[in-house]
Amino acid sequence: MTDDVGRVLPEGTGTPATIPGPIFAAAVDTFVSGQRLDMRSLARRVGVARATLYRQAGNREQLLDQVLWWRARRLLTDQVRASADLTGTDRLTAVIGGVLRAIGADRPVRIFLESDPETALRVLTGSRGAVHQGMAATLENLIDLERGRGAFDASLDTPTLAFAIVRLADGFLYSDVMADRASGVGRAVIAIEALLCGLDLLHRTPVTAGLREP
Repeated sequence: MTDDVGRVLPEGTGTPATIPGPIFAAAVDTFVSGQRLDMRSLARRVGVARATLYRQAGNREQLLDQVLWWRARRLLTDQVRASADLTGTDRLTAVIGGVLRAIGADRPVRIFLESDPETALRVLTGSRGAVHQGMAATLENLIDLERGRGAFDASLDTPTLAFAIVRLADGFLYSDVMADRASGVGRAVIAIEALLCGLDLLHRTPVTAGLREP
């Protein structure tokens, strides 16, 4: 189980080495409390000049990206451990579903989306951000882990499948902000499970099954 976490999430759950601990801790505390992360206030709180804060932590969106990815890594680790007794499509669905349910119920994330939707979507779904790239890479690792164990073999390459799942999840998870439509984690899990089962060459039911000879 511990080995699985290391293979799926080699980055681990430590705080970013590039950001000083006190700055990152203050940023996490601000975000979790539901307050707006304001760089001027943060600099004052940790006792550094704003120029120093930007140099050590990046701009506001970069810092938020790191905060959200750190929190996501902890969720991913929990779900990989919780699904250790599952294999193949069952495990992939369990990990993805567990993470989506946790994000969907995460109050600080919802506050962020409601109070600053444009920034939130850029940080949470931007293709160059740590959140999107990290989620996709972690999912690739999990898919390849199950492939390597002979429990899953999709008729689609791993990077493409991981990208599709992440974007499908984003579409459902943030649909209230992106498309003025109620978000639906349950529907997302059903759709992702259907995608995985439909592509799984090991357990997919042949299309000719049940047909009788003429």
